[in-house]
Amino acid sequence: MHIITNFTANAGAEGMLSRLLVDSPSALVVPIMDVADRYRNVSAAGVRFAPMRAETPAKALRAVPRIAALIRRERPDVILCWMYHAMVLGTVAHRLAGVGTPIFWNVRQSLDSPAAMSRSTRVMLWMSRLLSRTPDGVVYNSQRAADLHLRYGFRSRATTVIPNGFEPAAFATPDHERPKVFGIAARFHPQKDHQTFFAAAARLARRHPEVRFVAVGAGLEPTNTIVRQMMATSGLAPERISLRGETTDLTEFYREIDVLVLSSVTEGFPNVIAEAMGRGRPVVTTDVGEAARIVGDTGLVVRPGNPEMLANAMETMTAMAPEDYRQRALAARQRILDHYSLSSVRRQFETVLGTL
Repeated sequence: MHIITNFTANAGAEGMLSRLLVDSPSALVVPIMDVADRYRNVSAAGVRFAPMRAETPAKALRAVPRIAALIRRERPDVILCWMYHAMVLGTVAHRLAGVGTPIFWNVRQSLDSPAAMSRSTRVMLWMSRLLSRTPDGVVYNSQRAADLHLRYGFRSRATTVIPNGFEPAAFATPDHERPKVFGIAARFHPQKDHQTFFAAAARLARRHPEVRFVAVGAGLEPTNTIVRQMMATSGLAPERISLRGETTDLTEFYREIDVLVLSSVTEGFPNVIAEAMGRGRPVVTTDVGEAARIVGDTGLVVRPGNPEMLANAMETMTAMAPEDYRQRALAARQRILDHYSLSSVRRQFETVLGTL
């Protein structure tokens, strides 16, 4: 049984769970909130969903006894709770159910910048710390996330690090011999620090008139006045960047860009980096979560919140000789194949949990 806070967003935790469900026909998924049709459609035949549709704190509390009843009725082999809200509510429901089913937590982010979290997430993080001795074990998707949570006060019976896994798409040859199109794929949220990205993009645009930018993610629509004001403050001209908003399929985005940029102030395991690398797109990223470890020596890593450093790293990419850029693109893809294959990650989960 998978208990997850919400299974509708096009985000890292949801993406990883959906990939596991492709080959987990006996799984039962219990979203505290809801499930999107696209996740139902990609799951293996036999996967069942029991969304609680609890969109408010009051409804979430009322969902706990319903989840407990579901646990008693289903008697799953193992329970895996994804993210803080599901960890807290799932653990309370597990206790109410009074069954001996093993329960594990799945932490999907680091604590590089807790201040960037919403108030409800900070509350659930604090409650998770109080309950952290309760589950049979805690799985983190990065060593940095494990280290920071232990420093914060998590005290679990067993701690395991399992990275996210991917099935890389076919290598897509970039359209340009030298990088000219830089893309960011992240919802508009303080944790993603688009202000730094826009400021860095403006600096690079002034130095290199041939460069352009693409931004996708919920909230990044041309009609968002906050985004446009942020761009204006940064000095980034609207004609230099294409704001695409949310998309459920990033295939065309990855094909269009030459380099992926991640400007976040906090992450766990940023899927978008591995997905871009798996398609042969080098990455410029801030040093958050597992980003630097994923990129290795195939991309460039800078300090968070520094537009000048981010702009300089992007400029380094534009200055590469065509063959150097091609070799870096190939190396990025190979690194994902070597270290982050979905089959390897699935085996690690099965070793820890006993089943999926």
